[in-house]
Amino acid sequence: MKPLILASASAQRQNLMKILNLPFIVKKSKAREILEIKTNVADLVKENAFIKALDVAEELKEGLVIGADTVVYANGRLVLKPGSLKEAKKNLKMLMSAPHWVYTGVAVIDARTKKALVDYDKTKVYMSKLTDGEIDRYHREVPPMDKAGGFDIEGRGGLFIPRIDGCYFNVVGLPLAKLCQMLKKFGVHALALGFVFTASFAVSGCSGLSSNFNTATNQEETTMYSTDSELQIGASAAQEMEKEYKVVDDVELNKRVDEIAQKIAAVCDRKELVYVAKVIDEKKPGREKIVNALSLPGGYVYVFRDLMDYIKDDDQLAAVIAHEIGHVTARHSIKHLQASYGSMLAVLAAIPVNGNLAGGLNVAFQTMMFKYSREDELEADRLGLKYMTAAGFKPQGMVKMLESLEAYDRKQPIRPKTYERTHPYSHERIAAVNQQIKGDLTFQDYVRTTGETDGKK
Repeated sequence: MKPLILASASAQRQNLMKILNLPFIVKKSKAREILEIKTNVADLVKENAFIKALDVAEELKEGLVIGADTVVYANGRLVLKPGSLKEAKKNLKMLMSAPHWVYTGVAVIDARTKKALVDYDKTKVYMSKLTDGEIDRYHREVPPMDKAGGFDIEGRGGLFIPRIDGCYFNVVGLPLAKLCQMLKKFGVHALALGFVFTASFAVSGCSGLSSNFNTATNQEETTMYSTDSELQIGASAAQEMEKEYKVVDDVELNKRVDEIAQKIAAVCDRKELVYVAKVIDEKKPGREKIVNALSLPGGYVYVFRDLMDYIKDDDQLAAVIAHEIGHVTARHSIKHLQASYGSMLAVLAAIPVNGNLAGGLNVAFQTMMFKYSREDELEADRLGLKYMTAAGFKPQGMVKMLESLEAYDRKQPIRPKTYERTHPYSHERIAAVNQQIKGDLTFQDYVRTTGETDGKK
């Protein structure tokens, strides 16, 4: 395979390139960008991407050089990297006033033949409005000076971007689906390498596997998905999640959830991930309540708005979030995918044309994400209790949260028992958590473990 060279020093683009699972090196372009629109925005970003790639390609004898250029376009003008915090604040307030566009040009040049392909992608971005104080706090946490438009969608900026139309990776700085299609024309097939790996695994049972000690589960675990692959899967699933459900347009509520998540993430067993927590709600009016929370691979945590009504304080909210982070650190959803050859094959094909999960895979994938086994739920409780306590929250908050959920469950219609049910009942979880807190099993908790006292669920 021809070597790949990324003509950019952008950390965001380098992280996105890693998702392709293709070896590459970085060689920063010294080309001077064009900052004025001559014809249209698409031509501008394509020309800039081309001159960046060409600048590097001319110094090489071999390899495919990838150049990229990203700009934000709003109110008939370019919104470039800000020159000061004052300008960054002014720009962000303008971008929040109406939807705007993010354009990224991509160029691929064969250094030997000088064959070149140039294309672009664009994404419409919708932002929630922040107060002056909220913008100032955001800029203290996320320096805007090196970012097109002065914001980051992949980090805390995602808290006030409830919706996009188009490719998420394009907003980060490199439209991966577009790039994959371009690389195919040079004989580089990112997904084909994944299928080769899958086939060899099916035959040998060991190719591509690695063994690592998971500090969350205290076990040596065999994995076929690297952390980069997990991030890729999680990012795609998160896009599907935010298509199906809306991120609640409440900055303070999302901030509260995310701040607690960051405290727990700081003491969890997988600190290499960037955790993102958001509050979501059903889009359709008149639907049933969703008193639930869930997590996705790679560090994504979602709390449904209906569940927030049953959360009395930060200790209980920390219990919910810590439980979901426990699923992530124990890699429960990834293990479910790994256990099924068919699922693995589907995931490798899941990022085709637009960076989203493809067609019918959506339902199957989400089902696997949300249905954890009884053992998984109890393990997530154990890890969650450890994390929330280490982060300074009161462990009894988990007991109170589970008791609140148990009370809610009792009010719901009786469901017939089924051997297919694998989740532990709330009273089992309460007993296990109490035992972990107190160090022994009380008689009351013993009764909880022996059966269902109310005849429901």
